[in-house]
Amino acid sequence: RPWSVIATRSSASADAARHGMGTRIGIDLGGTKIELVVLDADGRERWRRRVPTPQGDYGGTLRAIAALVEEAERLTGAGARIGVGTPGSPSPRDGRIRNANSTCLNGQPLQQDLEALLRRPLRLANDANCLAMSEAADGAGAGARTVFAAILGTGVGGGIVVDQKLLVGANAVAGEWGHNPLPLPAPDDLPLPACYCGRAGCIETYLSGPGLAADHLRHGGEPLDAAAIARQAIEGQRASQASLERYELRLARALAGVINLLDPEVIVLGGGLSQIARLYEHVPRRWAAHVFSDTVSTRLLPARHGDASGVRGAAWLWPSN
Repeated sequence: RPWSVIATRSSASADAARHGMGTRIGIDLGGTKIELVVLDADGRERWRRRVPTPQGDYGGTLRAIAALVEEAERLTGAGARIGVGTPGSPSPRDGRIRNANSTCLNGQPLQQDLEALLRRPLRLANDANCLAMSEAADGAGAGARTVFAAILGTGVGGGIVVDQKLLVGANAVAGEWGHNPLPLPAPDDLPLPACYCGRAGCIETYLSGPGLAADHLRHGGEPLDAAAIARQAIEGQRASQASLERYELRLARALAGVINLLDPEVIVLGGGLSQIARLYEHVPRRWAAHVFSDTVSTRLLPARHGDASGVRGAAWLWPSN
């Protein structure tokens, strides 16, 4: 294995892990960055760092995670239990990752490889499930019985927490709304964009950051990323304003489907696009027309812990004692 040399260096961390059972490490394995946080037994943050994700490089991703864990335990002196949030999810059949938009992970025994590399058991969950756990525990969804958390970033995912318990489902795909088709395609939505999953017209192809950028380009805009489109919309640039309005309409239709099926008290948004402040005013106004009810009391809120919520949720995959 290309990362085998790191396994020998990690043995010291494994010894430390037997002594720091109240300390947890959370790792958020994203499409563009890997973030690690160390939490003490009371949930206080002791150390955090992020590094770029090695693009398309499974071995490089393993090495980056191992190096972060080694650095964290060297600097904090904390042997810890480790939770990992990852794109996609482990298959109930063989534990290999499937459905990840970071496609180099698909088909790989990620949990098994990391446990061998780090010399300890770990817990692994979908990144959106980690967001949902964090925000339901002590974030924007605290106190709500049912919380749906949606990641709007490099990809689009979702997680569900009911009565403080993560809903995984019989096929381990509960909350995976990003690869449902966008409801009620309008003329502006056509032709249906192709998705990496092999389908066309998935919610992710419209509501991810790359999806917004591609839509902007299809409708005559400049080649811009999602952050630049949002910034230009605030500045009054018409093409970007139109792109953001299309985005809001699509997000409203997609989330109305979630409300009709799950009827959550709170929907929490995470990921880079969750930082677009106008979504929280405009989208609930637009989703009412698509919800099968005469009133909609579901609240749409940004993640209280911001872009740290996923990594915190990964740490919370382990109890505090």
